[in-house]
Amino acid sequence: MRDLRITEIFYSLQGEARTVGWPTVFVRLTGCPLRCRYCDTTYAFHGGERLSVEGVLEKVSDYSPRFVTVTGGEPLAQPAVLPLLRGLCDRGYEVSLETSGALATHDVDPRVAVVLDLKTPGSGESARNAYANIERLRAIDQVKFVITNADDYEWSRGIVEKYDLASRCDVLFSPVHDGLAPRDLADWILRDRLPVRFQIQLHKVLWGDVRGR
Repeated sequence: MRDLRITEIFYSLQGEARTVGWPTVFVRLTGCPLRCRYCDTTYAFHGGERLSVEGVLEKVSDYSPRFVTVTGGEPLAQPAVLPLLRGLCDRGYEVSLETSGALATHDVDPRVAVVLDLKTPGSGESARNAYANIERLRAIDQVKFVITNADDYEWSRGIVEKYDLASRCDVLFSPVHDGLAPRDLADWILRDRLPVRFQIQLHKVLWGDVRGR
């Protein structure tokens, strides 16, 4: 089946990861098998509009973008996301996939930059992490940790060291929005001289916690 359930397709600034600040088209797929405590896209759990892969590609092309991010929900929960990713790459876009890390990434088109969101204990879903995905990480990929407190930070630091993540790809540490004070996380990173990139969700700084931004 080449149909997808889509929550929204919108044009905004990339708020995080390596292409932060760049105008980007976001394709948000509907549905997610996880229920993170701090999830900010619960509206994407249900509903959405059913579109063909070709229909999504047509909507994306209306923006004439350079960058396209496929996100969710959990995009890999829908099998038709794989031909969508291939189709986006075939059209010359720079494509990233934001995935929870709970589902296998081995069938993702190698031209796609995978942003792997390893779930911290504070998410309530750390038991769902599929650590086999780490072996598939490449230099174009990124690993993200959303950190809720000091315990999450220590856990994340341990995972970075255990798997030598910084030698594989960029590692991103983010404070949970309206939770952990960003300054605290920044201080911990500097104190421990961690080889990670601190980031704040730019789109929330600019527009707040609203849809379509």
